[in-house]
Amino acid sequence: MVWPNHTRVSDFSLSGLTTNHAAELALFALFTIIYALIILGNGLIVFTVARDERLRTPMYFFLCHLSVIDVCHSSVVIPRMLADFLAAEKSIPFEQCVAQMFFLHLFACTEIFLLTVMAYDRYLAICKPMRYGTIMSRRTRLQLAAVVWTGGLVHSLALTALTLNLPYCGPRAVDNFFCDVPLVIKLACTNTHVLETLIISNSGLISVVCFLVLVASYVVILVSLRSHLSEGQRKALSTCAAHLTVVTLFLGHCIFIYLRPAKSLAADKVVSIFFTAVTPLMNPVIYTLRNEDMQNALRKLCRRQTDCQ
Repeated sequence: MVWPNHTRVSDFSLSGLTTNHAAELALFALFTIIYALIILGNGLIVFTVARDERLRTPMYFFLCHLSVIDVCHSSVVIPRMLADFLAAEKSIPFEQCVAQMFFLHLFACTEIFLLTVMAYDRYLAICKPMRYGTIMSRRTRLQLAAVVWTGGLVHSLALTALTLNLPYCGPRAVDNFFCDVPLVIKLACTNTHVLETLIISNSGLISVVCFLVLVASYVVILVSLRSHLSEGQRKALSTCAAHLTVVTLFLGHCIFIYLRPAKSLAADKVVSIFFTAVTPLMNPVIYTLRNEDMQNALRKLCRRQTDCQ
């Protein structure tokens, strides 16, 4: 659609986390460490699973996808944020802003769908252990992964297309440290009520529905284990507890941001930090330190590297 009588803005201005230069330098050092740990931790998970044949199971197949998504998700935001900490003016070209929104929603929505699939995997492993290997075959895993990525792509393309089609002629200040759909559409030179409703019905409802499905799956798991627990079921239940922690941190942000009208709140930046930095950092910590199989695989890998030296 062509919007007449409007001069399209060429860039947006990001407010960042703070305007204090000393605080920016401290945050630069902090988030540089966090980003390095995100890449190292998630990369270690992928490398360990690839090297250890005992971890060639559906759970670790999806866990590798989660690690890859976490690295990609944080890479959409954190490098740009680090550069802005050292920049005098935090401006982002319009095209880069659109690209950031597209990839942010691609990886975020894909992770939501993946977390839901992982809950289904845990349900099968605990409640239907005899049929688990048959149901969750290699072909099924690949099909589920394809559906997860396709769903994220369709969601991101739809939101980005709607946002890109709006006229932007000023103001140009985005009240956060990255471009996101609810904040950018506020800057459009037209009524965006319909678009805000579409965002709520899309991103918000996806988050809520997936969260309810996840909670329901855990309720079923807990009910099925109410009488007694075998050793294998204890391990599976421990994995579910870690999974639920990740889900709460990640989907909590999505519900908070996207299930309300597009307006800035004081807590938005804090919640966004958890969404883009803390959760990707927590995933390898939760899944690695709480999982005995992963710990054994890491020790075996370390011994192998020591022997090679």
